[in-house]
Amino acid sequence: MGRYVVRRLLQMIPVFIGSTLLIFLMVNVMGDPIAGLCGDKQCDAATAAQLKKEFGLDKPVWQQYLTYMGNVFTGDFGTAFNGQKVTELMATAFPVTIRLTIVAILIEIVIGITLGVITGLKRGRPVDTSVLLLTLVVISIPTFVTGLLLQLLLGVEWGWIKPSVSTEAGFGELLVPGLVLASVSLAYVTRLTRTSIAENRRSDYVRTAVAKGLPRQRVIVRHLLRNSLIPVVTFIGTDIGALMGGAIVTERIFNIHGVGYQLYQGILRQNTQTVVGFVTVLVLVFLVANLLVDLLYAVLDPRIRYA
Repeated sequence: MGRYVVRRLLQMIPVFIGSTLLIFLMVNVMGDPIAGLCGDKQCDAATAAQLKKEFGLDKPVWQQYLTYMGNVFTGDFGTAFNGQKVTELMATAFPVTIRLTIVAILIEIVIGITLGVITGLKRGRPVDTSVLLLTLVVISIPTFVTGLLLQLLLGVEWGWIKPSVSTEAGFGELLVPGLVLASVSLAYVTRLTRTSIAENRRSDYVRTAVAKGLPRQRVIVRHLLRNSLIPVVTFIGTDIGALMGGAIVTERIFNIHGVGYQLYQGILRQNTQTVVGFVTVLVLVFLVANLLVDLLYAVLDPRIRYA
């Protein structure tokens, strides 16, 4: 196990460098950040030259990247164009998005797996057909439509929630935004769990457990569910980073000042330091989540061994 973890950590290094380099190059060719600093009026040549020198934009792109990566390893993600440290923006944005992601993941796990198990055990019955149709509808509706509809009904018409989340963004306020963020993934988790349960239900080890006279609940939890959860855990693990980075729409609808909000502002104002800094952390989240998922395989299925 130890050798496997070390090997995986070493493999993460070129992936991290390649991902950050690609993002850095994409952000630096998407427009002129100096024009965004000057607003509607065009900067004069002297001011533009001074700003480029101040933010290091007068150097070649490869040199900018090396300087940026050198600073990242010291904990310095640069300074936004408004003079605020990117790390300060992260300190306020990431806790909010982490709470939102936790709510979304819990909704996926609790509701998605429960519905998946029920429909997998009752495949072909009316409850199975109803849930399949419902998940298909959820997948077909864009997230911004679901968010605006729930905001209108629950927040404006019925007054059950506040239409906008406060700056504290507590877990209670994030229940509805978390449901909106997790809606599509929830449908996929349900369908994936259903398929996996239905396939493994016909396996020999399940038949053997039933033939031995084991209680139905023990057969489902100890034998059927553990093996069926491997593809589901893979999806949820990779979905963690996707939810954190893809929360732009949800955070805009409910006025949540998290990672999605900061990325939107950074892209809108062509603030390269903010965009690259936040994406760099999200890349790390993806890599760590994938490593943890691989390690969880051995917990779910004792037959899996790491060389």
